[in-house]
Amino acid sequence: MSTRSRQSIGYSTLVVLFLVFGAAVMASNVLLRGVRLDLTENQLYTLSPGTVKMLQGIDEPIHLYLFFSNEPTKDLPALRAYKQRVQEMLQEFVAHAPQGKLILEDVDPVRYSEEEDRATQYGLQAANVGPGGEPVYFGLAGTNSVGTTDHIPFFDPDPSKESFLEYQLARLVYNLAHPKKPVVGLLSGVPITGGFNPQTQQPSQPWAIDDQIKQLFDVRMVPAKTLHIDDDIKVLWIVHPVNLDDDTKYAIDQFVMRGGRALIFVDPGAEVASAGGPQLGGGRSSTLEPLFTAWGVKFSADQVVADNRYALSVRGNFRPVRHLGLLGLDMAAMDQKDVITAGLDTINLGLAGHFTLADGAKVKFTPLLRSSPQSELLPAERFQFLQDPGELLNGFVPGGKQYVLAARLEGPLKSAYPNGPPTVPDRQKPVDEALKSKHLASTDDANIVLVGDVDVLSDRLWVQAQNFLGQRLMNAFANNGDFVVNALDNLSGSADLIGLHSRATYSRPFTRVETLRRQADAKFRQTEQQLQAQLSETERKLGQLQSSRNDKGSVLMTPDQQQEIQSFLDQQVKIRSELRAVRRNLDADIDRLGTILEVVNIAVVPALLTIIALLVVFVKRSRKVVQ
Repeated sequence: MSTRSRQSIGYSTLVVLFLVFGAAVMASNVLLRGVRLDLTENQLYTLSPGTVKMLQGIDEPIHLYLFFSNEPTKDLPALRAYKQRVQEMLQEFVAHAPQGKLILEDVDPVRYSEEEDRATQYGLQAANVGPGGEPVYFGLAGTNSVGTTDHIPFFDPDPSKESFLEYQLARLVYNLAHPKKPVVGLLSGVPITGGFNPQTQQPSQPWAIDDQIKQLFDVRMVPAKTLHIDDDIKVLWIVHPVNLDDDTKYAIDQFVMRGGRALIFVDPGAEVASAGGPQLGGGRSSTLEPLFTAWGVKFSADQVVADNRYALSVRGNFRPVRHLGLLGLDMAAMDQKDVITAGLDTINLGLAGHFTLADGAKVKFTPLLRSSPQSELLPAERFQFLQDPGELLNGFVPGGKQYVLAARLEGPLKSAYPNGPPTVPDRQKPVDEALKSKHLASTDDANIVLVGDVDVLSDRLWVQAQNFLGQRLMNAFANNGDFVVNALDNLSGSADLIGLHSRATYSRPFTRVETLRRQADAKFRQTEQQLQAQLSETERKLGQLQSSRNDKGSVLMTPDQQQEIQSFLDQQVKIRSELRAVRRNLDADIDRLGTILEVVNIAVVPALLTIIALLVVFVKRSRKVVQ
């Protein structure tokens, strides 16, 4: 074969390979559209099944606008990296939503621009973290087809907040896909919505929590006597359920059995309870039997959790006194993996009881609020006529046990009325047959939040309210209101989103480097302490030499003093050299580790790929020879 023929065949082969490559690329774009592979250790880019199911159910177009100030953040690499993390997760949302139903747009709100005005109109907040305190926007706004808007004011890169990033984004999209306010049914034995104060003979104002909840939810009062709770109620909010009849308990039970969510506040000694309660009547102690027993939960309706660590100070006769029954919980007492309590700082409780899981119960029991190990159970009677809170310390012996003050129940539950509606002799009219036919004896996906305190809702424990020019201003000093809002918000959402908990963060520290640094720092501190100890000892000896001199008026040093000082200087030079050696060893260990990683990335991996390629060629040639 001539040289020209071989060249023609070579060119033809290249053309064919080019065409095959182009066809393969086009085919992969079609056949592999939407195929994604997440190789991160914590599956950072793999959405939870609940989020995917929610996204696939979007019916109307939703527009998302990610606002991020580009120029002022050029020297803020951590914030820019987190912006990429948020953007990539939003892109995953778009990829899983139906085509054209979720539209993402990046917006750079340059200062004094129309985009900055848009960010402000959407309710986004700027953080003055840019150069010279320049405002930086990093938030998300969304709109739906009917004009409803929702927003995340600012994405906090703190790991405790970033772990709930998927939930934040999914909740915003869900709210836009379902713009109608969720209906919350309120069944209360205390005057949350206002009432009549028998002491002042005047109407009482609604509690601050009532004002806050009504801004976000459609609150509907549930009658104290009922056999059925409306199906359109998303969450049943039960507060201090005293004097409930069997019919109402059955209605609550069946609401939960058919998938309804519930937020329940009970109390061994509610100080806010009064005989003039609007619905259920008086009584300081409340529980929800026989429902709790059927659900596998026990509540201490006659015991108060006293805690010496979290006790709040109250005004005494002559000085402030710590009240063991009034607790100010901090973050250590809260579950930071549950969206209800994550990120909250302080929750104040008053005379709270505790929950335990019964033996053999199958429901998942997750503590949300706990006491400290410095706590003990005291009879509720001790708090009824308590004059001096300091008396609670008499005989107080902490048992080292932590008590669950609030918890979440998830999973299978059995009905407290397995055979149908209870038998009530004095029922005014018979139970409707249609209601009997809908009776359920169990559920597999219950989701209930239990709180062992009612006073946590009262104004005095978390907010100062005052009237100003006819408006009621709220100044919260604790996160009690946030806790209730988070609970109702979480329970009222899609069943697919309620199960979303915290995820791993995208931050991947160099753990080996940090270990080396900690070890070297420990050595450094030890050597530094030795230097300081020798310095102190030398100064002491110099002082002794000076005090023992007979010629104290002379400014000249004795030979002994000169020798001691020279010895110290020599020792000081030696120890400083050791300090530098420790620091050099630290850098050397870290540099050695970096060199190893560079060799692996630059040489070892390509070498392995080359060896594999040669093996493939060798195998192919061996097969040809055999043939």
